[in-house]
Amino acid sequence: MPSERLTLAFDTSAAHCAAALLRGQALLGTAYEPMKRGQSERLFGLLEELLRAHDSDWQDITKIGVGVGPGNFTGIRIAVSAARGLALSLNIPAHGVSGFEAARFGHAAARPVALPAPQGQVYLSAAGNEAELVAEAAGALDLPEPEEMVERIARIAAARGDGPPPAPLYIRAADAAPASDAPPRILDDA
Repeated sequence: MPSERLTLAFDTSAAHCAAALLRGQALLGTAYEPMKRGQSERLFGLLEELLRAHDSDWQDITKIGVGVGPGNFTGIRIAVSAARGLALSLNIPAHGVSGFEAARFGHAAARPVALPAPQGQVYLSAAGNEAELVAEAAGALDLPEPEEMVERIARIAAARGDGPPPAPLYIRAADAAPASDAPPRILDDA
């Protein structure tokens, strides 16, 4: 087992699968694949390839970082559920990191952040994870490229102590609507 802590981070909150691996504070490597669909099928293969490329295994991981949004509703759910499942099975902590935190990493905490939102709008956050939906945000920090973002997620997670399990960060409700069909009638066997 490595002498220094190994942090695995990943993010599927946008049209990609991205992962980073840190040993202590040293970046061992990143992996990134653009994709609009298929993150749930590809995520664990990508993580295993990254681990193998750096002579590591699942049991070597001591901490997990995961991107929790805002972003694609399904992509956020994929990453958060994968992180929580891995944390439970490996008995290690998992930490959720928002896109706002990742964008601010290495910058003044008070800098506003603008993250992409549907229909050409942006989520603007002046501080923390509170955000509003606006048409544009001149002068705000933008979301870093996926490989840089997932490295930042790993660094933030590596620096954290104990905390709650990761949870999705939704700024607005999902675009899904309830089914319009009537539910099936349940028959009683009695």
